[in-house]
Amino acid sequence: MPTWICCQLGAREHYAVPRALQRSDLLARLITDLWMRRLNRFHPGLAGARIAAPNLATLRFELKASLARENGWKLISQRNEWFQRQVLTQLKRTPSTNGNHTVFAYSYAAAEIFKFARERGWRTVLGQIDPGPAEERIVANLHETADTKWQPAPQAYWDNWRRECSLADQIVVNSSWSKDALLAEGVPVEKIQIIPVAYESWTDSRSFQRLYPRAFNAERPLRVLFLGQINLRKGVRQLLEAVQLLNGEPVEFWFVGPIQIRVPQELRLHPQCRWFGAAPRVEVDSYYRDADVFILPTLSDGFGLTQLEAQSWKLPVIASRYCGEVVQDGFNGVLLDEVSGESIAAVLRQFLQTPSTLSAMSVRSGIDEKFTLKSLASSLKTL
Repeated sequence: MPTWICCQLGAREHYAVPRALQRSDLLARLITDLWMRRLNRFHPGLAGARIAAPNLATLRFELKASLARENGWKLISQRNEWFQRQVLTQLKRTPSTNGNHTVFAYSYAAAEIFKFARERGWRTVLGQIDPGPAEERIVANLHETADTKWQPAPQAYWDNWRRECSLADQIVVNSSWSKDALLAEGVPVEKIQIIPVAYESWTDSRSFQRLYPRAFNAERPLRVLFLGQINLRKGVRQLLEAVQLLNGEPVEFWFVGPIQIRVPQELRLHPQCRWFGAAPRVEVDSYYRDADVFILPTLSDGFGLTQLEAQSWKLPVIASRYCGEVVQDGFNGVLLDEVSGESIAAVLRQFLQTPSTLSAMSVRSGIDEKFTLKSLASSLKTL
């Protein structure tokens, strides 16, 4: 009998965890906040699953929050608390004698769910979405000298998280970086399991072949793609420093995503920078397809899913060492020894000099078996 109940707020990782459980006949139920195809909150891989989603209540909550102009940490906390109340309504309808369930929930919206589950004698598994307080300290240091409106999470947010960790039988992290961060906060090592993110492309890009010119020039520059939130944590400051260091060279930087920092006017108008803004999911693949190299110089990410999205399009990846073990240095991309404008510029100059290196990396790029739904399902089954 299926025994896993997955409680997921939002469409994180394209519903990879419930999809993997469904494929292995382990998913008893997915409880989520919204399940509507027209709002892109749906996945065909879960078409046959038992799903509970309070669509109308969710839309009312979001409309009310919008009219009240709620935002920031207050809204995040309210949404997390509201979602847990919706989940508890569903869980209370599950007879306590109906199997020895495993309840999976993501961090910051799990404490009340786990409390109820443990009272029923069910197992609890926390999906940790980021490196926790360690990441916030990194971000705080970045914003000390920056002209931004960044605000740290309230103490109650982290108190709630520590309660979640205490109530969780197991905690799933996506990378060694996150594991080390949790260990530094005193989370017991025996609770933590590293299970990488799984990814399956929405489109069939396996037959795609990437072609590079013999040499890059002003008419055909090296196209460097950054896709994600444009903020300090993602290493955008260092990337913009690289833009200035490569001024006048045949390199074009594509920035796709919401801008969350103040970008100097000279860089917004820089002839080597293209600012596309946030892109709908249906348009993202076109950027991966048309770029020459993807870059993620993040200073902290539990796991950079965009790395896998890029690799699915055979795109070489330049990444930091703080976003999951995806890139094999020198094989299908480059791992930065340090996140700095100088190190980024040095790598890009190397590609300018030898485009054949990019071509070879592209041939070797693709989704490794350990990042498949099959592998994720196997890891969850043996957890």
